[in-house]
Amino acid sequence: MERKLTEQEVVRREKLKTVERPYPDKYATTHTISEARNLEDGTKDVAIAGRIGFMRKMGKLSFVKIRNIEDAIQLQIRQDVLGEEKYDEFKKIFDSGDFIGAKGTIITTQTGEKSLEVEDFTFLGKALRPLPEKFHGLQDIETKYRERYVDLIMNQDSRDIFLGRSKFYFFLRNFMNENGFLEVETPIVQTAVSGASAKPFFTHHNALDIDCNLRIAPECYLKECNAAGFERVYEVAKCFRNEGMDPQHLQEFTQIEWYASFWNFEDNITFFQDFMRKTAMYLKGTTEITVGDRTVDLGKEWDRVNYVEALTEALGFDFLSIEDPEELRTKIIESGKFTKADLVECNSCAQLIDFAYKRLIRANIFEPTIMWNYPAVLKPLARRNDENDKVVDVFQVIIAGAEICNAYSELVNPEIQRANFEEQLRQKAQGDDETMDLDEDYLRAMEQGMPPISGLGVGIDRLMMLLYNADSVRDVVLFPMMKDKANK
Repeated sequence: MERKLTEQEVVRREKLKTVERPYPDKYATTHTISEARNLEDGTKDVAIAGRIGFMRKMGKLSFVKIRNIEDAIQLQIRQDVLGEEKYDEFKKIFDSGDFIGAKGTIITTQTGEKSLEVEDFTFLGKALRPLPEKFHGLQDIETKYRERYVDLIMNQDSRDIFLGRSKFYFFLRNFMNENGFLEVETPIVQTAVSGASAKPFFTHHNALDIDCNLRIAPECYLKECNAAGFERVYEVAKCFRNEGMDPQHLQEFTQIEWYASFWNFEDNITFFQDFMRKTAMYLKGTTEITVGDRTVDLGKEWDRVNYVEALTEALGFDFLSIEDPEELRTKIIESGKFTKADLVECNSCAQLIDFAYKRLIRANIFEPTIMWNYPAVLKPLARRNDENDKVVDVFQVIIAGAEICNAYSELVNPEIQRANFEEQLRQKAQGDDETMDLDEDYLRAMEQGMPPISGLGVGIDRLMMLLYNADSVRDVVLFPMMKDKANK
């Protein structure tokens, strides 16, 4: 059914009919808005363009604020400069939200605002729908996610986040390249579920007539690059996990993973701390960031917590000595920390351990903390510790109860890796649908020989949440997946 137009929409469409060239193909600018703001007063023949965010039309003098994602500048439009006919044309055809090209001279107004004294203008595009009311902005959360373009037009916080995210990619690639890492691309459509413990999306490859999955992580392919001679390699990777949605998780997300030959996880701890501090300095100008209503200083020494020791103390028994899921479930319930109903969706030892850890340990950590010494059953791609083969050389960084990165000394022994994959299949049979497949292609690469490796993955969405104090991952993803309005 055709949507009924509002009164404003009808008026705007009528105005568009009076424009001689309503949809011009280009406008030749001399400067960006940001560049124009830095010009000296008296600079002539400056041509800029942007969307009108605010306008105040008066008798013989009007003020317009135009902007883009980065900056804004005021246009001063005077009848005695433009001439009466041109000034009347401006007043008749332009609305807030429209695009305008303006040429003139840089001035500073009596109120001290850098402006462009407009000597000529060009109509560049009509907003057929009006913008939200200026002083309240766009407040509806669902509309912000569905109509991100309006959110960015209206809300400075959103502009800061997404401009910061774009700048982050520039910083990231410079940082990695300066440290000797080479960027590669690996397949998104894959033939084995591998690289992380997660439920995949499945699809069918018509040309090859095979079932495939969307990648849950690029890990195995990147370590194959290490085997091939890329000593330091990274990828900015779109990944897909067909799991539940909450403020920290979306099914489609972006992460960076890097892998360095001849490193162990301690090298990656040092490298990641440097990465986080320099990222904060680049984007925020300080290592102190606001999380909720508290402050975290990434520049301070980070705490270290032994995963196995902390969870053993919290549960009151040696959980690593138990290999049967039902026995472990019984012991956890007997500890008094959880009920049978709490654990109903946990089917394997790995799921039970992870559930208890996240609620008893991780949830209570606020300051930057290096969590290390993980149970081997949780990390089938990580290297076993030399002193205790029930734990692996793994660390994660926890800030404000959230996992910021996941990193290992990588498992490069193909025989142990095959046994770990087979254990994953047993856990799948127990009902754990987040386990990996037995990846023969990856095992073949391991059998060709791999050097010592340490790898790390950090979710860019969650990193942006942390740096910009966002409440939801949807606040830092330009176009998050939403249910169709018709099927809402």
